[in-house]
Amino acid sequence: MSIINRLIYFALGGVLLCLNTGCRDYVEVTPIGRRALVNTGDYQQLLYNGNDFQPSGSFPAYASDDYGISDANFEANMLKVLGAVYSWAVTFVGDGEDPDWSRFYKQIYVCNQVIEGVSGSAGGTPAEKERIRAEALVHRAYAYLMLVNSYAKHYNKTTAAADAGVPLLLKPDLYAPLPRASVQAVYDQVKADLEAAIPALPDQAIINMVPSATAAYALLARASLYMSDYTNAAKYADSALARQSTLLDLRKYADNVITLPLLYQDPEVMLAKEVRSLTQVYALNPSLVQLFTTGDLRYTLFTADGSNYGWSPFTGRGFWRPMLTNTGAWTGPSVAEMMLIRAECDARSGRKADALALLNALRVKRFTAEDYSDLTAATPEAALRLVLEERRRELMGTGLRWFDQKRLNLEPAFATTVTRTYMGKTYTLEPNSNRYVFPIATTYIQFNPEITQNPR
Repeated sequence: MSIINRLIYFALGGVLLCLNTGCRDYVEVTPIGRRALVNTGDYQQLLYNGNDFQPSGSFPAYASDDYGISDANFEANMLKVLGAVYSWAVTFVGDGEDPDWSRFYKQIYVCNQVIEGVSGSAGGTPAEKERIRAEALVHRAYAYLMLVNSYAKHYNKTTAAADAGVPLLLKPDLYAPLPRASVQAVYDQVKADLEAAIPALPDQAIINMVPSATAAYALLARASLYMSDYTNAAKYADSALARQSTLLDLRKYADNVITLPLLYQDPEVMLAKEVRSLTQVYALNPSLVQLFTTGDLRYTLFTADGSNYGWSPFTGRGFWRPMLTNTGAWTGPSVAEMMLIRAECDARSGRKADALALLNALRVKRFTAEDYSDLTAATPEAALRLVLEERRRELMGTGLRWFDQKRLNLEPAFATTVTRTYMGKTYTLEPNSNRYVFPIATTYIQFNPEITQNPR
């Protein structure tokens, strides 16, 4: 296979990264026009590139039942690609490039450069090199966790070893074969990367865009939840919360919303990742809006009437975060997500009181004082439903709801059929449908035929 084929697959990957990001200052130019990473700081700067490592995927956010309303203007203004995602089409990008797939594999390629090369770099201490390598392991684990949950069936213990996952690339080799590893193999690698990273990382990084031990534990908690490994999900969530547990009190911002902290200053964010939006309009499904009750400041602060989107107005409510312009919701792990993971594990283990205590500790920071009241539940099952509803409110717009839909569809008690209309046609998504697995762009398969397509 030609080098051109590989470069197309990787969206030019890390080899051409420097040409697009102005990194001449820290990467030497060697003969024949190739660039070489030499100093330890060179590798660190690759990982400090927020334009490459802060963006996460967008398709899960637009495929989920958090998104969308029946509004002719909203549908007419939807980009063609988003319309395909929104209607769970056979293909999303036609013969074009999938922005989520290429974004994550570019991140993986750069991480592999760092993992393989930083130990032999010049100028850094052994501890610095191990820390940088560990940061790359965390970013790689995040990318693979997003990829396997988007382009493969949800993890099922009985079938994961046979279910096709995604190509698992662990070296910066443009000529490596690209067969799809199993879902089990991808999850095993995610966990191995995170566990290997933790000893070399500080509990807190200098800024939340840089991976820390806290972030690694949080991603282990997320991965374990998706594997239905509730014992380990609870353990890892506890480890993350032991290192970072500050919650914003939204009551302090109700009358001065512009003082809400930005992404890098938010004490709840454990790793700065954001939905890299294809549109600035994120219309909220009425079924989600109805879950907000009087006094919920998340509704007040983080949603807006559709008339506020002057460039594409619609009837309903939309996700709206002050000072959020060309990006989407913050989808990296957070204090609130870890509390909800721990609460879900407690409810599933019959510890109703513990689950409710965590839910109420979160919600008291989200409601006006006069409208707040503790949640109650008669049974652990009822408490679990409260936790899952709270996840929808707290994590709206992040795309994590899509992964929740996939995992909950494996449980008959929570399996749901989703319907939506788009351009005059009704679309239905049955539980465990093949459409819950995103299609792999045709262009990648054409250049790399060992990548098999997902059933549609």
